[in-house]
Amino acid sequence: MAYNLRAEVQKKERFAPGHRLCAGCGAGITVRAVLRALEEEDRAVVTNATGCLEVSSFLYPYTAWEDSYIHSAFENAAATCGGVEAAYNVLKKKGKVQDNFKFITFGGDGGTYDIGFQSLSGAMERGHDMVYVCYDNEAYMNTGIQRSSSTPRFADATTSPTGKVSNGKRQNKKDLTQIMVAHGIPYVAQSTFLGNFKDLHEKAHRAIYTPGPAFLNVMSPCPRGWRYPAEEMAEICRLAVETCVWPLYEVIEGEYRLSYEPKTKLPVAEFLKKQGRFKHMFASGNEWMLEVAQNYVDKKWKELLSKCR
Repeated sequence: MAYNLRAEVQKKERFAPGHRLCAGCGAGITVRAVLRALEEEDRAVVTNATGCLEVSSFLYPYTAWEDSYIHSAFENAAATCGGVEAAYNVLKKKGKVQDNFKFITFGGDGGTYDIGFQSLSGAMERGHDMVYVCYDNEAYMNTGIQRSSSTPRFADATTSPTGKVSNGKRQNKKDLTQIMVAHGIPYVAQSTFLGNFKDLHEKAHRAIYTPGPAFLNVMSPCPRGWRYPAEEMAEICRLAVETCVWPLYEVIEGEYRLSYEPKTKLPVAEFLKKQGRFKHMFASGNEWMLEVAQNYVDKKWKELLSKCR
């Protein structure tokens, strides 16, 4: 599929403006980009785990969703989507439904990496023809910026605060993308917001139109939780990719494909210093934290390159 930016932006929006997401929030951008990858003749059923996206886009009787929308609890969004997909197949077989529907779940990292993980894993294992999209903002932002298993090591969150006796979160970020690859599903990918959105659009389209289950993990920064000026979101995403903190790649039927390799890999500090949640790492005496973070990213990047090559 050739990517035509002009044609894509002329499509009718499926996620309407006027919602209550914060300025500079990545969740809304993720949704718009993913839904724009749908072919115009196709309809969608969207299930959405509780979280920032849900509370900001759906307040009965008002909704920002142009397609059919189901608000699910934190723990069962993927199961709900799988159930609707199964019901659709039965109705289609009986001739009671003629339209073509695609099934998409959106969940934040809290409802994906943690609370909803069993539901996600089950839906992927059962083989439902659906796409699960995680808008990964690396904490429980909707309920007060508590750490999740997606929160990076040393990040300052309300349940992993920094101070005299704490250096922020003690554990490394869970690699959920790799866990999804281990399920043996047809398509898994990582993306974020870069340039003309070509990478995200192509991966979203491939995920939606690959038969069977697919998982798309999108780094979706949060200005409040990450503590950055809203207008710097795109630059933070760029630095995440250029430092290899968030590498862009996809796994198609078990085959790893690197989407982008930096010409000059930047130091991880370039990504970290833009965010208030990592401010303490640059204090005198905390240089070891930067070294630990760099070594971890280097190790993960080396492992990914070996799989892609």
